[in-house]
Amino acid sequence: MLVVGLTGGIATGKSTVSQRLQSFGLPVVDADVIAREVVAPGTPALAKIVRAFGEDILLPDGALDRPKLGAIVFNDEAQRKVLNGIVHPAVWRAIFWAVATNWLAGKRICVLDVPLLIEGGLYKWVAKVAVVYCSPELQLQRLMKRDGSTVEAAIARRNAQLPISEKVAYADYIVDNSGSHQDLEIQVDGLVRKLYAETGWTWRLSWLMPPVGIMCAAWVLFWNSVKRARRAARKKR
Repeated sequence: MLVVGLTGGIATGKSTVSQRLQSFGLPVVDADVIAREVVAPGTPALAKIVRAFGEDILLPDGALDRPKLGAIVFNDEAQRKVLNGIVHPAVWRAIFWAVATNWLAGKRICVLDVPLLIEGGLYKWVAKVAVVYCSPELQLQRLMKRDGSTVEAAIARRNAQLPISEKVAYADYIVDNSGSHQDLEIQVDGLVRKLYAETGWTWRLSWLMPPVGIMCAAWVLFWNSVKRARRAARKKR
């Protein structure tokens, strides 16, 4: 199974691309959805968070009060590390099982929709990386229009992320969302064809013979990570 990491910057259109990929029947594992699910009431991760930060970070219905917790960890690096040490492993485990479930179901392709794919290092563990791109100027315009924010606020939110130009350096595929919605659909359609072409016929062998599949997947992950690292190094020169 070909595991593809999908990422982009704020207001570049990653969610639109993700929805388009799903319309082709491709399974999409959404990291944002998983991040909410792993801290839902009754989960081990939420219980750990309560033990670390106290019951004051819960709403009356037992759900996590995200704004209150965010205020605690925003300017406190030590507290933020504690929170990340609880949430991140739970998210990674859930992502792994979601991918494994799709593999066992015989899917040829699985897409991981992860905003921090590059920053979190998860790009090293996928076969291909697709980055949804638009210029920083257009990104700013779309963000202001979407959120009704000021220029200063939009710039601050955009600059809080890794610049989109740096993410492009890690991409195997670039989806340029600088044009119309129709232009974007044409590019995504082309991306789907390329992904299916990448899988070829060997996906059937890897599914029928798990040891072969694991060995092939490990080699693909290693080789692609090497190629991306070399490409990123060249572009930074």
